[in-house]
Amino acid sequence: MAHACWTVAPGIAEIRAEPLTVPSDGEVQVRTLHSAISRGTEMLVYAGNVPRSEWQRMRAPFQQGEFGGAVKYGYVNVGVVEAGAPEWLGRTVFCLYPHQDVFVVPATAVVPLPEGIPPARAVLTANLETAINALWDVAPRVGDRIAVVGGGTVGLLVAWLAARIPGCKVEVVDTVPERATLARALGVQFALPAQARGQADMVIHASGRAAGLSTALTLAAFEATVLELSWYGQGPVAAPLGEAFHSQRLTLKSSQVGHIATAQRGRWSHRRRLELALSLLADPSLDALITHSAPFHTLPQVLARLAGPSASDTLCQRIDYPF
Repeated sequence: MAHACWTVAPGIAEIRAEPLTVPSDGEVQVRTLHSAISRGTEMLVYAGNVPRSEWQRMRAPFQQGEFGGAVKYGYVNVGVVEAGAPEWLGRTVFCLYPHQDVFVVPATAVVPLPEGIPPARAVLTANLETAINALWDVAPRVGDRIAVVGGGTVGLLVAWLAARIPGCKVEVVDTVPERATLARALGVQFALPAQARGQADMVIHASGRAAGLSTALTLAAFEATVLELSWYGQGPVAAPLGEAFHSQRLTLKSSQVGHIATAQRGRWSHRRRLELALSLLADPSLDALITHSAPFHTLPQVLARLAGPSASDTLCQRIDYPF
């Protein structure tokens, strides 16, 4: 038997036992070491806030159940292959699988961790993929002034990547002063909204809040692009498209990791992008983004905590499995 976390109603999750199939030819059985919770999409799923129009587009690769009912959802899983295709046995792999202690998938669905990448850090892979795709979408140039509004996991990863482009001056803008320490650990500047420098050549918004989008628009220079990374589910969002939006000739652009960015799409596959994200996780400073961990059997309680007001100090929430 396997054990998996299901959201059974908005705001209610439980661990369920389910039969485990025997791997057939071309399949592998993976014993999970770690999974992680997406603070954006997954928490909207947990709260029941996925719009009906997006139920098919927002399906995770190995989702079971349906939005609007009981659903097994998630896409960050790191484990060890313990059965199946012989060439995979004993290898540590990443898979876009929900929170489950052991599972069987096609061997083509797992990606091996590069040598030297700790499994506990590899839970950042999906967030780093999102950050990579965002920078492909906005295409920063050498020397650009870049503002990242929202110092969560994705925002900080975007800033960390952008700061490695020669000459770029990157500033993370957030309302939580404690995020300054994390920003500095990743080699980027930090500012509260009132102190943020304006005239940015591009602004990436990742706070998930309408107030953050308003701040992003005010920081953009003439004819700059504001890239919207936040996904709000079915909630309405107020954006100040009056004021200087038109006179500054700003571009407000969406980005979503489900599709490879347009400029790369002809040459890059999802697997190649995933392999790139894994290869970039060699930097130990990224461990600072994993602020919390908890055992698998407490996952329903962890989800309830993250949905509440006391979770503002949590960036990446890792879930650890007995092995």
